[in-house]
Amino acid sequence: MDMRELGRSGIKIAPLMIGGNVFGWTANEAASFKILDAFIDAGVNSVDTADVYSRFVPGHKGGESELVIGKWLKQSGKRNKVVIATKLGSDMGDGKVGLSRKYMMQAVEDSLKRLQTDVIDLYQSHRDDEATPQEETMAAFGELVKQGKVRAIGSSNFSAARMKSANDIAAKNGLPRYETMQPLYNLHDRAQFEGPLQDYCVKEHVSAITYFSLASGFLTGKYRSEADFGKSPRGGRMKSYLTPRGQAILKALDDVGAQTKATPAQVSLAWLMAKPGVAAPIASATSAEQVADLLGALRLSLSGAQIRALDEASAAPVRAA
Repeated sequence: MDMRELGRSGIKIAPLMIGGNVFGWTANEAASFKILDAFIDAGVNSVDTADVYSRFVPGHKGGESELVIGKWLKQSGKRNKVVIATKLGSDMGDGKVGLSRKYMMQAVEDSLKRLQTDVIDLYQSHRDDEATPQEETMAAFGELVKQGKVRAIGSSNFSAARMKSANDIAAKNGLPRYETMQPLYNLHDRAQFEGPLQDYCVKEHVSAITYFSLASGFLTGKYRSEADFGKSPRGGRMKSYLTPRGQAILKALDDVGAQTKATPAQVSLAWLMAKPGVAAPIASATSAEQVADLLGALRLSLSGAQIRALDEASAAPVRAA
């Protein structure tokens, strides 16, 4: 399998990352264990989660995903086969939020405990914290790496300017830099990553790990009319995607899928894997059937003409002057 290095960290992953946001939420513990086993046994060697997953679900307090992954790591004995990526900084309640040194020292211990491991392979700032000096945050990350609790660091939802300033501070002070960036990026949502952020990642060898890689399921082709919205808890989000542009994207996915004998999800992920600066898209599964579909993307190589067709179908509409 084509293994890709995360920035300059020396950590290599398959070009697909398991999305852990569903664990302990739409995938219960037993289902989560089966999903993790299926991915890891097939050679997909990284899983992304966050301390805040799934605090957004009524009745949840956060940490549910990490707890499930930690239990699986202990029971499966597969810790040495997995690159664990988690995130901190989102609001966990009770003042647990942000990227101050004091909170980071607490957050890492909480995540390590839930994950039942002594080291986090990739520790990521979930979102920017402009209230904390970047010097303080990067120095704290440096401490965690020096202590052996973290191997490499990454960011999520940062602008290109804030990524650059953080990494410039790291270089000036001999500290670890952000080796990865998690942007919202998929065939439908291209604006956040393409442009200055992608240019920075390519120039500085920072690896993008994309989230919402299948646009909450829209790019699987599962939702083609309002009648389909009830197919999953995420169906309510689909109305914003079912526009003339969205329908054009689905048609292009169908066309390329017919040429390659691939599903829309596989084509969508293969398109991301082919984009400059992208190490791996994150994709979630809640069943063995979905795992098999996602794994098919690893065997798919799109031609230049097919990538251009998808690019053209998903280009943002020209705004009237």
